[in-house]
Amino acid sequence: MRMLKHVGKKIAAQLCRLQAKANSPLVAAGVPALCFAAYWFGGENGLIMMCMFLPAVLLVLRAPIGKPMPARDGLTQLMMRQDLIKVLDQNIAGQKATGRETACLILSIDDFKGFQRDYGPEAGAKLIKQVAQRLSDTLRERDAIARLEDAKFAIALAPILRADLENLIQLSARLQSALSEPFSINAAKVYTSCSIGFCLPRRAPARSGAAFLDAAEVALVDARHNGSGSIRAYTPTQAPVTLDKGTILAEAGEALENGQIVPWFQPQVSTDTGTVSGMEALARWEHPSKGVIPPGAFLPALEELGQLDRLGEVILYQSLMSLKAWEEAGFDIPAVSVNFSHSELSNPKLIEKIRWELDRFELAPNRLSVEVLESVVAASDNDIVTRNIWALKELGCQIELDDFGTGHASIANIRRFAVDRIKIDRSYVTRCDLDPEQQNLLAGILVMAERIGIETLAEGVETVGEHALLAQLGCGHVQGFSISRPIPFEKSLEWIDTHHKKLAQTPSIGRRAS
Repeated sequence: MRMLKHVGKKIAAQLCRLQAKANSPLVAAGVPALCFAAYWFGGENGLIMMCMFLPAVLLVLRAPIGKPMPARDGLTQLMMRQDLIKVLDQNIAGQKATGRETACLILSIDDFKGFQRDYGPEAGAKLIKQVAQRLSDTLRERDAIARLEDAKFAIALAPILRADLENLIQLSARLQSALSEPFSINAAKVYTSCSIGFCLPRRAPARSGAAFLDAAEVALVDARHNGSGSIRAYTPTQAPVTLDKGTILAEAGEALENGQIVPWFQPQVSTDTGTVSGMEALARWEHPSKGVIPPGAFLPALEELGQLDRLGEVILYQSLMSLKAWEEAGFDIPAVSVNFSHSELSNPKLIEKIRWELDRFELAPNRLSVEVLESVVAASDNDIVTRNIWALKELGCQIELDDFGTGHASIANIRRFAVDRIKIDRSYVTRCDLDPEQQNLLAGILVMAERIGIETLAEGVETVGEHALLAQLGCGHVQGFSISRPIPFEKSLEWIDTHHKKLAQTPSIGRRAS
């Protein structure tokens, strides 16, 4: 038995030596000589036999022995997590010999779940493939890319002389720029943004590929919590803010009752005057140890716990309280916008609740804007929902159709639900100042709204150019990062005061001398 093992090892070693020789340039250079010799000694038959068997022999000798091919992602054909960790380990191990450094970046497409909801899973798969191709085209050939899950990608940077903060920020910006160009999905232009987290070699918690990757993921979570298109570097003081489903389920209900889940407010501004025309209330979980957690992380848990209606009550109460506080501080905020879910709109006692809350704070009904998702309006065949929306309108509340352009609501439904204002989805707003097709779509929506007599607000306005173009096209109101990110109530008073001072400092155009 030992003899057989010994022989087997010898054969394997011999094959490895043959394989090394087969892969050498000398063998490649000698192939023409072998073919000539076969013809010289064997004539045409010898040449034919050589051509038939030589490729097969070389393939066998060049095939990897005992080394399975690395697994690839089925959709993008990129490597997977474990293989990227191995690449990082190799780069780290070679640093002492070469003096060159590596780094790890993780990139995630913003609101990919929302994209899939609007366009479907098949379109989502096409987007992922195109993103993978763009990353490959943008990076160097020696940089390794892996797909982690959904629309999240990791990059192991091939060793460079200096992997410092400036270089990594520049690389991240270049990747964001590459992905900001429109994607063609089912003959339609689609714009996306991405958030990036990265780990520098001197800040990694340990000298291993797994530690680099984990640190970059922590940085990515921090970036995503700071809004779309953010870039963050890992620092040792950062703590992972991701919560597993069990933890969220255990804590979310209690957090709702003890005041940790509160509304943050994003200002809405008139394009005519520049004044604040409203505030949108957005739920945030102010976790005592994990920081601020966005709604996408805890809303599914509250839905599973049957607490969405209770969340609506909490957000409505605190939003109206904030509206009253702004008023008492001397700030004129015309209205606050609060999103109402399908579950809330299906409550037969909804009108009584809202009337009672408005009376409690002595606020006129028109100070409350009721936001209804376009998908709710498009799919609603519930008579209670229809009656409640009409009753809210008759009470004097403003009715807003949220995410307009994604839920396939017809003009008939806009009239049926007595909509006062449509909120144009950010997918129509992104890069509208640079893309003529986006401009045409926006112009069509705005003309339609003007003809049927409803107001317009554009969401997701992120640049001064987008803001200016929307004003030129006749969009009445805008909100987005170019104006302000969502802020807690405590910071809203300072923001409003600063905004008013900026408006007061705006120079007026004097009359022309005659």
